[in-house]
Amino acid sequence: MAERAARLQEEALHRRERLRALRERRFQNKGKDEAEPETKHLREDEDEKEIKHRELKLRNYVPEAKELKDRLVPNAKPASVEEKVREQQEAGKPVPVIEEVDLVNLAPRKPDWDLKRDVAKKLEKLEKRTQRAIAELIREKLKDNEEDLASAVGAVKQEDYDSE
Repeated sequence: MAERAARLQEEALHRRERLRALRERRFQNKGKDEAEPETKHLREDEDEKEIKHRELKLRNYVPEAKELKDRLVPNAKPASVEEKVREQQEAGKPVPVIEEVDLVNLAPRKPDWDLKRDVAKKLEKLEKRTQRAIAELIREKLKDNEEDLASAVGAVKQEDYDSE
């Protein structure tokens, strides 16, 4: 544990020495014009031009100097919001949708209404198949009856020929 604390102190001392060296280098370079970037130097042309500043507006600060009191901006008055509040209150009022209560609409549905709704499509298919089957049965009966009718008609015709 003591070794660890000693190692941490040594590292801290080493860091402090490095920071001191960096500070010294920075101060030495400040004296020299070459150490600073060109953007930080004022050009001779800019010195000659008149530099325009934005006008200072004091909104929250009350200055003590007389020169600055001229730049003090008067307190702004809030806009009236009473109209907007009234409009929102009127918009929030519920509009009566149904004035009279219709007893037919209040009657409860039959307990199997949902089953009928779900089975309706399947019943349509079955209804079509049923109609086809009925039509087929009728056709078959007509064919059988036609054969019976044809044989009956043929038998009657033969009897008519025999009787003559």
